Amino acid sequence: MGSPDIPQTQTVALVKELGGQVEFITDYPVPTPGPNEVLAKVLYTGVCQSDLHTKQGTAAGPDGTPITKIKLPHIGGHEGIGRVIALGPDITHTSDLKLGSLVGIRFASRICRRCEFCLAGTEQYCVASTNHLHHEDGSFQQYIALDADYLTLLPDDVDPKVMGPVLCAGLTAYKAVLNTNVRPGNWVVVVGAGGGLGHLAVQYARAQGALVIGVDTGPGKGDFVKSIGAQHFIDFATEDPVKKVKEVTGLGAHAAVVTAGNAKAFAHACDMLRVGGTLSCVGIPPGRPCLETPICTIVIKGLRITGNLVGSLKECMEAVDLVRRGVVKPVVKVRQFKELPQVYEEMERGDIAGRIVLQVTE
Repeated sequence: MGSPDIPQTQTVALVKELGGQVEFITDYPVPTPGPNEVLAKVLYTGVCQSDLHTKQGTAAGPDGTPITKIKLPHIGGHEGIGRVIALGPDITHTSDLKLGSLVGIRFASRICRRCEFCLAGTEQYCVASTNHLHHEDGSFQQYIALDADYLTLLPDDVDPKVMGPVLCAGLTAYKAVLNTNVRPGNWVVVVGAGGGLGHLAVQYARAQGALVIGVDTGPGKGDFVKSIGAQHFIDFATEDPVKKVKEVTGLGAHAAVVTAGNAKAFAHACDMLRVGGTLSCVGIPPGRPCLETPICTIVIKGLRITGNLVGSLKECMEAVDLVRRGVVKPVVKVRQFKELPQVYEEMERGDIAGRIVLQVTE
């Protein structure tokens, strides 16, 4: 399999039931890579809002009802950075895969490569896919087995501390901006601009040449959002975002990207848009909240509404490259692995600016 230095057991963050507490188990078996799999040592992992919702049992499916078909007990995490330490049998693609390679542990874990969506390069919608959020154990563990044919192979010169959040939050933000078809000089509103997703959406929009208005609330959020490139900041707790956006832009924004997982953030997002504008939906609030926008408004103003479920592997590597070249700079704070429960509490309170990254191993 590989090095004899690979231990038999490891430390993992385990949730035994939906809504249960995170338990750190120190004698959990290290997986053995099967045919066409690799074993990676997890170095760092970001913490995503969807990890919290899944742990709580509130993660919504396409019909708005909570997803209950989740592997239990479960190890969450899907913004991980690891290093390949062993190869399983029958590896079919070895030209760019070697021991020591940096790899990403993303939301998607396996795809069929044959369905309509896989063939079209939109494999995030694969009809037979599995993911690290619901079906397979993720990056909240020290060692993980990964499908060798769907590896996210990363350049050797990337910073593993900052790259984890790019694999989910960054990819989703990048895709959300692409879906607006924004052009240089266009106005883009990012709702939830100070959060893990939002602060990356601000930067990916700026990378496309957009002028950005950040919407959020909380101590220091305004200075933070402006420091990463937003031209304006609106504190929705003290100002009317719709009125302020129209004051700044005149006719309204060309696009609004809503990254907050809160129903109120979506309620009047379309009202910020000008004729022909695009609402790009990212955050997934619990339950079945609806847009409070009359159909006549959508028709008469010619609005576009688009949803964004992460992105393809190709789009992931594009998002990674913008970070690698310093165009986009994730703002991360590194914490220790066993601080995960405290991080979840901070996420629930909305106290986090940027993204928390856990150091899993040395």
